[in-house]
Amino acid sequence: MAHLSDWLHARADWVQTHLVRHGAILFRGFEVRDAPAFEGVARTIDNDLKNKYLGTSPRDAITDYVFSASELPGYYPIPQHCEMTFTANPPRRIFFCCLLEPATGCGETPLVDFCAVYHDLDPSVRERFERGGVRIVRNYSGPRGGGTFDFFQLKRWDEMFQTTDHAAVEAQCRDEGFTPQWGPKDSLRLISTHPVTREHPISGEQVWHNHMQVFHLSAASGEYRRIYALRPTLRHWLVWQFTRVMVHTNRALRAADEQSMHCTYADGSEIPDADMEHLRDVIWRHLVINPWQRGDVVAIDNYAVAHGRLPYQGPRQIAVCWA
Repeated sequence: MAHLSDWLHARADWVQTHLVRHGAILFRGFEVRDAPAFEGVARTIDNDLKNKYLGTSPRDAITDYVFSASELPGYYPIPQHCEMTFTANPPRRIFFCCLLEPATGCGETPLVDFCAVYHDLDPSVRERFERGGVRIVRNYSGPRGGGTFDFFQLKRWDEMFQTTDHAAVEAQCRDEGFTPQWGPKDSLRLISTHPVTREHPISGEQVWHNHMQVFHLSAASGEYRRIYALRPTLRHWLVWQFTRVMVHTNRALRAADEQSMHCTYADGSEIPDADMEHLRDVIWRHLVINPWQRGDVVAIDNYAVAHGRLPYQGPRQIAVCWA
């Protein structure tokens, strides 16, 4: 770890320049073996680490600033996204470290250049997205649970906000631009509207920078169709079919605002499935997949490059922190 920190200190300007130029840097062969060592490396690049997390994936704290990347089951796909784009101040950088590599051919953390995605979208589709904006709806059960089972519901609102106090939750919602709506059995609905792009603060480029491809009801089935095409196993085909059934069932039984997670245009009108499929096609066209090796550290410009997770079986431990 001292070797990598020394290397980074000696090349601080180079690292900052290339992180903006390329969007992500992989550091390999430096023997970063645990969370404290990883935190030290991340601080060498950006000392302003944060630990407020309002994302949807369940995470376990390892240190004050290092978390498990996701505690979602290994079969659950995580579509490509820039971290916490739906908050008032998304992280500038995000860092990943491989503490235990997964088996060969699974569990990678793909990266995608979201500047390239923006420019590669069909102009008419991109114009509809930019004109329409995105409205995100998330429904959370309360501290005592009690809601019906939903494959797409990932955690409770008290787990996300780290409090059971309604007033404290509402204060955080005001800070982040969320509209909270309390419901039966202490459930909570969060509604927020966002532009679909962001101008990169340094390069000035337009970047696809929203969670539409994550929160849309069709996300899981859309991902698994492509995962099966990439790795055609019986397991992937079965999960793809299961998610297709779940999407059709949820659409039939629940209105848009009652889904665990969903998004529409800002005015509440539905985004055409064909446009969502086109978006996924473009994202997957730019997917970069590298297998993890233990000790790897990846630094990412969160205003330019997205990350996700491919399904896996067996042991895997990836840590994350952000600034």
